[in-house]
Amino acid sequence: MYRYETHLHTFPVSRCAKASVEESLRFYKSIGYDGVFVTNHFVDGNINIDKALPYEEQINFYFSDYEKALELSEEIGIKVFLGIELSYKGTDFLVYGLDKKWFLSHPEITAMKKSDELKLMIENGALIFQAHPFRNGGYIDHIRLYPHCVHGVEIINAARPLPENDIAKLYCKHYNLIEFAGSDNHTASKRSSLAGVCTKEPVLSVEDFIEKVKNKETEIFHIKEDEINKLREANL
Repeated sequence: MYRYETHLHTFPVSRCAKASVEESLRFYKSIGYDGVFVTNHFVDGNINIDKALPYEEQINFYFSDYEKALELSEEIGIKVFLGIELSYKGTDFLVYGLDKKWFLSHPEITAMKKSDELKLMIENGALIFQAHPFRNGGYIDHIRLYPHCVHGVEIINAARPLPENDIAKLYCKHYNLIEFAGSDNHTASKRSSLAGVCTKEPVLSVEDFIEKVKNKETEIFHIKEDEINKLREANL
């Protein structure tokens, strides 16, 4: 099986990330992963830039970590794909299938109601999952759910406690949505558990990934620290 990280943050683009692009890629290569999706916080979230700057400047900065990852991917020997994490008052969405050109040509999304923005992205070919939908924290006023604006739900988020993931799975099943998983990794090798998606055939592109997910040709996984250590030893 081919294993992929679907939810990864890197510094400096994500303000809350503690690991660089290179550190993150080398970690996943060291444990035998075939690829990663770089899903930094978008301009509506915890991006590490002055949001008073022009939209184009923010977008260029936003894509800088992904572009650096692409440059390093061949040297390190791991595939790199683009993802986006949208935010709205603590409610987050993982978006796959839209590129830099699309975002540069759609500055109006920053002023749109989130449900309208999500629907617009889907109309333009995006695959969207609500990330950690039942995340609880002092900075979150209340839980918001968007079952009619997404394709699926992150039912395993390796950074969240088990009860939150369990409720997410029930919610996902009730609305007949696609089950998804990701690590929400901000610290590269310092994460004690990981989650993501695996496939029988390698993912060739983001479009190929979307097709595989929709055709139910992917499986989600969750691995703990002991297995991570075994993977590292196996790839020495």
